[in-house]
Parts: sequence; C-alpha cells; structure tokens
Amino acid sequence: MNGADEVVAAAPGGPPPAPLDWKFSQVFGERTAGEEVQEVDIISAIEFDKTGDHLATGDRGGRVVLFERTDTKDHGGSSRRDLERMDYSVSRHPEFRYKTEFQSHEPEFDYLKSLEIEEKINKIRWCQTANGALFLLSTNDKTIKFWKVQEKKVKKVSEMNVDPLKTVANGSVASSSSLSSPKTHLANGGCQSFSSLSNDISFPPGGIPSLRLPQVVTSHETSLVARCRRVYAHAHDYHINSISNNSDGETFISADDLRINLWNLEISSQSFNIVDVKPTNMEDLTEVITSAEFHPTHCNTLAYSSSKGSIRLIDLRQSALCDSHAKLFEEQEAPGARSFFTEIIASISDIKFAKDGRYILSRDYMTLKLWDINMDSGPVTTFQVHEYLRPRLCDLYENDSIFDKFECCLGGDGLRVATVLSQQSIPCFWLWLW
Repeated sequence: MNGADEVVAAAPGGPPPAPLDWKFSQVFGERTAGEEVQEVDIISAIEFDKTGDHLATGDRGGRVVLFERTDTKDHGGSSRRDLERMDYSVSRHPEFRYKTEFQSHEPEFDYLKSLEIEEKINKIRWCQTANGALFLLSTNDKTIKFWKVQEKKVKKVSEMNVDPLKTVANGSVASSSSLSSPKTHLANGGCQSFSSLSNDISFPPGGIPSLRLPQVVTSHETSLVARCRRVYAHAHDYHINSISNNSDGETFISADDLRINLWNLEISSQSFNIVDVKPTNMEDLTEVITSAEFHPTHCNTLAYSSSKGSIRLIDLRQSALCDSHAKLFEEQEAPGARSFFTEIIASISDIKFAKDGRYILSRDYMTLKLWDINMDSGPVTTFQVHEYLRPRLCDLYENDSIFDKFECCLGGDGLRVATVLSQQSIPCFWLWLW
C-alpha cells in the first residue's frame, strides 16, 4: 500500500465522520536492500477475524502465518475508568506481533486429469473460537482444510531415576524374578516349565546401575500447535474461488466456476451441491460464478456473483438445489454503450455483505457498487475506480491486465468501503464514505 485517498460521497443521516488519519504502523517480513522476493513468499490471501485481534495471511508457498494484536492486551489489567480516560482504542494504532505459522497445503498432482495442483492459498476464513482455540479454513485450487490452533503445555524430561537404592531394588527384583522358572501354556491347558532361562540369562549382583528411566513432567511453558482437523477434497472440478462461513457456526460453502457446495464442518466425506450452472452442452456456457458469500446473520441466505455483472440472492429454504434465485441485482446497460470490452469489465470479481446484512458491496473492473438487498432496481451508489483507464482498454486487453481480479471490503462501522487500484498505476488503497 503506497498511498491512500478518502472520497466523501454521502453520509446516511447526519454529518460524515471525520477523515481517517493515515499513518504508517507496522511492517512484517521487510526485506533487506537488494534482496529478491521469492515466488513462494508472495502473499495471496489475507483475512482478519471478526474481533480484529487476529490476522491470517496465506502465501503462494502454501503457508499460513498468524498475527496477534498486542496493544489491547497491554491494558488488560486496567480498570474501565482508566481505559475510558486513556481512550487508547482511538489514539493508538493497532499493534500486531507474530503468533505462529504452519504449512497448510503442499503441491499435489491429479493423476486422473494429469493436472498439477499448486499449493498457493486462495482464501482464508476464520471460524468461531472455542475453549481458547482458534479455528480457520484455508483452501487452494482444489482442497479445503479446517485448522485448529491451540496452546498446549510443553512436556519435558525433568530428571532420570538416578536413585541408586531404587535402581538396585529394581535390578534385584528383575534378577530374582528371572531366576524363577517361567511356564509356557500348552494347547490343552497343560503347562511346561523351563529352567534353562536361569542358565542362559544372568544378572549382576545388585541389578543394573546403568539402567535409567526418564521422568516426564508438564511444565508451565506453552507452545502453539496447529492441527488439521478436516480435509474437504474431491468436490470441485474447477478451481475454488470462494469459501464462506455460515452464521450457524456449523456449515460453510465453497464455490468454483460452475458449482456451489454446502459443507458441514464436522463431515468431510460428503457435501451438498446447492447451485449448479453447468449447461448440458459446455458450448452453451455464457457465464460463470465468480464469488459467493453467506449472509452474516441469516443462515438460510447467500449471494453469488457472475461474470455477467449480476448478483443473485438465494434462499436455501426454497429447494435443495437452488436453480432459481430469490432476487437478482444487475444494472441495466445504457443504450449504445455496448462494446467489445463490455462483458469483460462488467464481470464481478468480489462481493461482500455489510455487517448488518442490509447491503452488498460488489467490485468489477471499472467500478465499486453498493446494493440494497431490498431494492433490486439498481445500485444505491456507484464509485468510479478505473474510469481513467477506459481509453486504454485495448492496451490492457493485449497484456491481459484487463482480466485482473480485485477484492473489496466494508468497514466495521458500515460507513466506509475500500478497494485496490489497478497494478497499471501506483498501487493505491482507496476509501470512500457513503
């Protein structure tokens, strides 16, 4: 992020809040001068949890790195009155520290399709916490994994049983027991005594002093352990572009270009196909699924976007296979405005629900649109992002930059939306008030 701009569009009721004060806060993984960036170290996914206290990043090497917010813990022992007086949540920038990392995905090879599956992390989604443990989903192109990260007490070897009395006693018992004639049981219940063992095996007087047994104790030190609890595989023929948690805390969806599957977090052996846009004849294919997101509070509602610039809201209570949508959100094309690039730049690359679930934010190549789920006639407002690139669409098409995908997000207060500009210009983070 090389810069940031804030554009005030409108504020729903009352004056707009004061502009944000952008300041440099932290950097992780800063490289030295002249050091080349390795391909596997490039970040491909990033996600905050709902509290904002934890940050997860995934890279092209299949690794997931977790960071933990520390500035709130510094005031854990302060009283509420002291916290209100300091008002540190406003005056201080959030501070994060490295927490742990683990290898989420490895490169694989699909022998049936002769296809290499790279380890790059496409999406990360945080799940509900339980008993002090962190849970998250991570996915590459084909496989989704459910991870549990928890602190566990370290077990150490404190001492060996060096007490000579105990050693002698143990040795004496072993020696005396070995001198007794062992018995082996025969087929019909009889037994046969062997006294030859006492002649073949002999123990020195006083036992074996060199025999040492470790004593393992649990220390007060703790270490973070990441464990893969579930692996959800073999359910997508095409590359996974989205995963989204349900508000019920039990299910999630995964989407590829043609299908959306519903999973139970505790069942990895099967999933339910709830959306299928694959035509009988692939030559008739006109649009694909680009993004999918669960409603933040209604567990039966989800939305997905398409390459034609439309957003469909579906209700899982209507039918098992949601062939029809409850609502369709799309902007009517202006007469005479159609060109060769119209469908390409209209493709929606990302959608996000607002925190209250009332609005949907969508991002296509040229604009950022905000939709009201109660008004399907058109977007509430449209933010022009790449209008300055419209005269250069031919050049962008030739170098494939017109197919770049961009994500978007909404602030926790619901008043700010943000996205990233094209790589054709200086990388910049734009923020709007609406």
